[in-house]
Amino acid sequence: MSRPTRVLGFSWPVLIGLATLAVPRVVLHDLGVIEEGSFVNGLFVFVPPVCWIAAVLWKRPHRPFATVMVIGLIYGVLLALGHQLLWGIAFGEETPALGGELAGTDPATQETALRTVAAISSVVTGTLVGVATGALAVLLCRLVPAPQAANGNC
Repeated sequence: MSRPTRVLGFSWPVLIGLATLAVPRVVLHDLGVIEEGSFVNGLFVFVPPVCWIAAVLWKRPHRPFATVMVIGLIYGVLLALGHQLLWGIAFGEETPALGGELAGTDPATQETALRTVAAISSVVTGTLVGVATGALAVLLCRLVPAPQAANGNC
């Protein structure tokens, strides 16, 4: 058994697979297929973290908070990659630009700066989703009895 599996309760492919459940929303949103605030968007926002919690409740890893936080971090990296790959499609001709005193900066420099900030923001967002979901998972691990097949760690 690898160290991540011992500590987090899941192998890396499973952790990545769980994080990937949240990627369709990134793609559909950036392509303009789903809109913020819609019911469908809400499903794409909340179902993946619910699946993360369900997996933790089923498997009962030793450190449920760390497990879900890592899933959120992986999701953040995937979120950043998705936004970077779909940048041109998401913004089209209306590429964002810096304002104020930085408005006269070279457009390539502006784009680099904005893409960098967007990537960092995505990783932070994914990690915060993991932290919030992990906290809820810990609480539920304490409240919900472990299934018979689980090892009852959390």
